[in-house]
Amino acid sequence: MMSTHNNKKGTGMNRLHNTLALGTFFTLSALSPILQAQGFFEDSKASVTARNYYFDRDYKGTSAQSATREWAQGFILRFSSGYTEGPVGFGLDAQGLLGLKLDSSPDRTGTGLLPFDSTDREPRDDYSELGLTGKVKVSKTELQGGTLMPILPILFASPTRLLPQTFRGVNLKSQDLDGFTLSAGRLDRMNQRDSTNQQKISIAAPNRRFNGAAQSDAFTYLGGDYQWSEPLTLKYYHAELEDIYKQDFVGFVDNRALGGGRLKTDVRYHISREDGAARAGEVDNRTFGIMSTYSQAGHSLGLGWMQLNGDTSMPYIAGSEPMVVSEGALSSEFLNPKQRTWQVRYDYDFATVGMPGLKGMLRYLDGSHIELPAALGGADRSESEKDIELSYVVQSGPLKNVAVRLRHAWYRNDFASAASFRDDNELRVNIDYTLALF
Repeated sequence: MMSTHNNKKGTGMNRLHNTLALGTFFTLSALSPILQAQGFFEDSKASVTARNYYFDRDYKGTSAQSATREWAQGFILRFSSGYTEGPVGFGLDAQGLLGLKLDSSPDRTGTGLLPFDSTDREPRDDYSELGLTGKVKVSKTELQGGTLMPILPILFASPTRLLPQTFRGVNLKSQDLDGFTLSAGRLDRMNQRDSTNQQKISIAAPNRRFNGAAQSDAFTYLGGDYQWSEPLTLKYYHAELEDIYKQDFVGFVDNRALGGGRLKTDVRYHISREDGAARAGEVDNRTFGIMSTYSQAGHSLGLGWMQLNGDTSMPYIAGSEPMVVSEGALSSEFLNPKQRTWQVRYDYDFATVGMPGLKGMLRYLDGSHIELPAALGGADRSESEKDIELSYVVQSGPLKNVAVRLRHAWYRNDFASAASFRDDNELRVNIDYTLALF
């Protein structure tokens, strides 16, 4: 359903576009003198992360591809400067990314670790990129322009492959008001996890939910968090992917002592509809989720519920992580139209039994009442996933801070064979080591 006011000009969002664009100009114009300014290098820091990643998704039953299976080595170099002295501080951040193929083949591509040719699916041996971000700070307000990785309820740039997803644009963050963390920004390009190409921003469209070929030049957002009290934080954000969809997010996190432990309650509500020309088709969705987790003496037990209402699925940016309570699920995101999902999750920190650095997780998700296009099975479909994870960070010795994580998932659904999500068993193994350079 199209809103009658979507195409009006001169709105507050348009004025925000102009303000942030002007801020980017001043940010970039200030970069040349700051390299010699006092304070720029004194507070700077740099690190390099080496990430070895093995991804194996083995499809079960009849499918066009039997598996996606690749092994790769990544390097992430990060530099963050300090700020020049004075009431207005200037700085510069940089990020260098390099991915190397260790094992792959045309019949096993598509893991998101390595780019490949669209015609013969031949994987590339290596890929790299450099991202620069200028920044200006006044008091507790910071403006950034360039390469960004937003972590917000309406956009979470995905870090879950060899190299992270990035965006190009500007972001304004302010903590000058007591208790508030306010954010506003405009993005015009995205760079996927297995790509070095800046491209227009598109919508995720698994299971033919939307027109995945639709693209936009502008994703604009504003909102913030307010710490109402020590345990309670309130959140509200508004976002627009121009001519595709607009979305409002309302939620809260309450984390308080209870008995001998702590009870954390996380509530998230997304309201989405189409915007402007509606290039991806109709968008009509309301997604409510709640996750309550009780933690005590190394044990954490969580119960969650998520429900989608409206005529369509919940929209989100292609390649990003949808910020719903099913986040972290490996093979699916449980966001099909009309879906109802419950989950149970158990975490254990082995530090309580004298094994610091070792953690484990078990999770089960069950989704039902799914409505898909007739070609994919139609109404009343279901899906489920079982996850197990074990991670360890070396605490001492020559391998100190080496982190190893093993994750395995079993995913099943009763969709028709044409569905993009098929039954699969998935294994991920990654070894990370971060070295502080200065």
